[in-house]
Amino acid sequence: MPRSLQSDLAKDVNSSFLLFSLLKIACVVLPLMGMVAYAVLVERKLSAMIQDRIGPNRVGPGGIWQPVADAIKAFLKEDLTPQHVRKVYFWLAPGISMIPALLTVAIIPFGSNLGAQKMVIADLNVGILYTFGIVSLGVYGIVLAGYAANSKYPFLGGIRSSAQMISYEIAMGMSVIPVFLLVGDLNLSKVIEYQTHGLLSWLFFKQPLAFFIFLVAAFAETNRLPFDLPESEQELVGGYNTEYSSIKFALFFMGEYANLIAASAMMVTLFFGGWTLPWFGLDHPAAAGQWLKGLLQIGIFLGKIVLFVVSIMWARWMLPRFRFDQLMDLGWRRFIPLALANIVVTAVILWLRS
Repeated sequence: MPRSLQSDLAKDVNSSFLLFSLLKIACVVLPLMGMVAYAVLVERKLSAMIQDRIGPNRVGPGGIWQPVADAIKAFLKEDLTPQHVRKVYFWLAPGISMIPALLTVAIIPFGSNLGAQKMVIADLNVGILYTFGIVSLGVYGIVLAGYAANSKYPFLGGIRSSAQMISYEIAMGMSVIPVFLLVGDLNLSKVIEYQTHGLLSWLFFKQPLAFFIFLVAAFAETNRLPFDLPESEQELVGGYNTEYSSIKFALFFMGEYANLIAASAMMVTLFFGGWTLPWFGLDHPAAAGQWLKGLLQIGIFLGKIVLFVVSIMWARWMLPRFRFDQLMDLGWRRFIPLALANIVVTAVILWLRS
């Protein structure tokens, strides 16, 4: 084959790969932003139901357009930067808080194949290591916000957040090691393949302790009640985002809900079979390569995420906030030793079976 023809073919392959990658990014990020917007509405409705209120009901039927009104308000409000803040860090912090959530979803498989394309933006062989590397960056946005505000309440919120998130990252990282000891691979697609052989192959049933530690650590990592100590309005007047307004405040808000959705997607992938159901997995003869099946897999994956998101929202309105010393005690003196013991027990069992 002439070199010129080989060069043209290589360019066509690269162009096709770039085009489909951009298309997959758009198909993941745009729905994620929509889910973030309507997660706020769902939480407001859920809290109203729990507290015997009506909730948002003015903008559209049943308040369905409330997220659109909130977005317009966020963009049109005056973007005020106080004189006493450290301006460069003050502007940088909201973006750093939002971006890690978007980068995390890049390696989460939301289906097997749609046509000839894998339904994952980046199918990395070290996907979970990439995830924890990116998640660890999220704390910098909150710490920078607390430092840049040059005010005592945001500063206290930033300090709390750095201690809380760093502490629970250790427990979260250690909790997934038994999962990969069982699967034998760090690729998240392989983790889902491992769980396609019936309900009992779901790793929730094989590693319930790992799931419980990961779930509680996810509450702490996303600053959700009962672990919302960096914000705690009653103590810190909102914490690290006290001095923010307009779109900068909205970015923090969006980052929190995007992290919540990403954490839910990770739990679905690691412990609840990802996009599979016990009667519909990779071993199903009609499961691969068909558009209808691919869309059904996406629907299954999104349905599981919604269940997790609603459960975490429900917990916010039902549980009281921990004291900070209780939070740190739980992380360092309970969960880290439990996670370490779980790793040792799992490794010993696998060694005895080998």
